[in-house]
Amino acid sequence: MAKESSSRRIDTASRVIMASPQNIYQAFVNPKALISWLPPNGMSGYVDTFDPKEGGVYRMTLTYEMDESKPGKTSENKDVTQGRFLELVPDKRIVQSVNFDSEDPAFSGEMIQSWLFEAVSEGTSVTIVCENVPEGIRKEDHDTGLRSTLENLAVFIEKEK
Repeated sequence: MAKESSSRRIDTASRVIMASPQNIYQAFVNPKALISWLPPNGMSGYVDTFDPKEGGVYRMTLTYEMDESKPGKTSENKDVTQGRFLELVPDKRIVQSVNFDSEDPAFSGEMIQSWLFEAVSEGTSVTIVCENVPEGIRKEDHDTGLRSTLENLAVFIEKEK
């Protein structure tokens, strides 16, 4: 039996957030809002370029602030990502192509990241699906980062109410 390539890994996370799909979608398409909640705990970031339309591109830098044991993908303590918006369906989903700026082939390749928003009685179920996760990203670290980002989004959105 052939072993499936680890570069084809799919990681997911989801959480119900007490807000409307419209409010959550807006937190994605506003770069100031996005960078305030997107970086997982222990990281900060800034947006270099951001054009939220289908075919539009973005570039952002995330900086590791605390954990020296997790080196950055781009430099000692930074992850630089470049992406392209593949699909923007207001209040429903955002699909983007994500590439890390890295000389390490373990972080190369295009990861497809989908953010899905579904209205539920308690608010909105937000699901992240990451396809073709680069093999250099440890599954445990990615799962922790995705959950942390969803927690940050919940805190950001719920305090805005």
